[in-house]
Amino acid sequence: MAPWLQLLSLLGLLPGAVAAPAQPQAASFQAWGPPSPELLAPTRFALDMFNRGRAAGTRAVLGLVRGRVRRAGQGSLFSLEATLEEPPCNDPTVCRLPASKKTLLCSFEVLDELGKHVLLRKDCGPVDTKVPGLGEPKAAGEPKSAFIQGSMISSLSQPHPDSRNETFSSVLSLLNEDPLPQDLPVKMASIFKNFVITYNRTYESKEEARWRLSVFVNNMVRAQKIQALDRGTAQYGVTKFSDLTEEEFRTIYLNPLLREEPGNKMKQAKSVGDLAPPEWDWRSKGAVTKVKDQGMCGSCWAFSVTGNVEGQWFLNQGTLLSLSEQELLDCDKMDKACMGGLPSNAYSAIKNLGGLETEDDYSYRGHMQACSFSAEKAKVYINDSVELSQNEQKLAAWLAKRGPISVAINAFGMQFYRHGISRPLRPLCSPWLIDHAVLLVGYGNRSDIPFWAIKNSWGTDWGEKGYYYLHRGSGACGVNTMASSAVVD
Repeated sequence: MAPWLQLLSLLGLLPGAVAAPAQPQAASFQAWGPPSPELLAPTRFALDMFNRGRAAGTRAVLGLVRGRVRRAGQGSLFSLEATLEEPPCNDPTVCRLPASKKTLLCSFEVLDELGKHVLLRKDCGPVDTKVPGLGEPKAAGEPKSAFIQGSMISSLSQPHPDSRNETFSSVLSLLNEDPLPQDLPVKMASIFKNFVITYNRTYESKEEARWRLSVFVNNMVRAQKIQALDRGTAQYGVTKFSDLTEEEFRTIYLNPLLREEPGNKMKQAKSVGDLAPPEWDWRSKGAVTKVKDQGMCGSCWAFSVTGNVEGQWFLNQGTLLSLSEQELLDCDKMDKACMGGLPSNAYSAIKNLGGLETEDDYSYRGHMQACSFSAEKAKVYINDSVELSQNEQKLAAWLAKRGPISVAINAFGMQFYRHGISRPLRPLCSPWLIDHAVLLVGYGNRSDIPFWAIKNSWGTDWGEKGYYYLHRGSGACGVNTMASSAVVD
């Protein structure tokens, strides 16, 4: 295994979940016990990665294991749960956890591809060993992702309450209460306070606020790592998603169906045959509606498709209409509303329903309702849909001539994206792991760096006024793997 892949694994930056691109087959979790022959090699690898860098005498040893495996092509994905025993340790310079927490419950995901192992996920926390047989290990105490014991922490701030903002004051008081660590850095506390004010955050309890603070600090460390490894000009940091765990963010805002189901088969689009102009932007040509917000709903697929259809209708009929995503959430029975969907299915649903209503007539609610589509109110129809080339030069030429394109990407790093051109390392943003549908509206160059201009659906208070800029020409984040368009005659 390449040393830099091991480095990425140790940094915890490789994606937390993976699925094979073609009908993976997964077994159920085996019973707890010593690792079976099938799980032995990936379990040993995960343990080695956990212990890497630990001094002799502080390394954990393996307890009980259970796991399952998915296979596709020449790859296997192992999902493992294991108990690890840490030896007693009283030296805070080498101990990662206090001496009282010696037994850990860990979740690992290990990819075995062509005989090489890559650690995709490592998540460990203290476990209650009194559970009989460890049939269902339970975390004890704080949530397992809480980690305010990291090297980034140095001293607790003593902020002054600001009576002008109740949310601000409540968080300030929490920052000064036990059992918050007494070495929280002044800078991090200040950043968190600004985040709470900017995004008007309120939390249900003091415990929730403490937990969100720990998640926030964790996310800032992660954003710094992503920043250090990005090869573009993107800047990562505080966003409106900074108090969400990675799992919460994926569950609420992303779309796992994009990598799990094939969807309806579409015919291949005919090549436009022209060379792509040096740059193009449909926003300046009136073919793109304002940035929308999908809210706490995994409906990106619907926004990607309506954005494409809006552009196709404008180019072929001369009118730009903001179309209804809610109609697709309610009436597209092939997809799963806020649980995700596929553009190819959505095109078929639009065609079978008889068109799309406008946003004004069928407004967005961000959750599934009973279908209330009215054919009489439909303002836009489509005749068909097509799959586009994976060649980015041909995609650019097609976009410049035919309009904005629905695409799907791996959303790695987007939780913390602020501005600039993103170009993550390929193992971090694998095209195997696409999980978010968006809209290509243009392309160009900034300081000689080629980019795609991408309309997102997380509101204008994210990214560059709602837009994301991704490196063009390198297949970054799988941007070229699921490009499609409606056909309007």
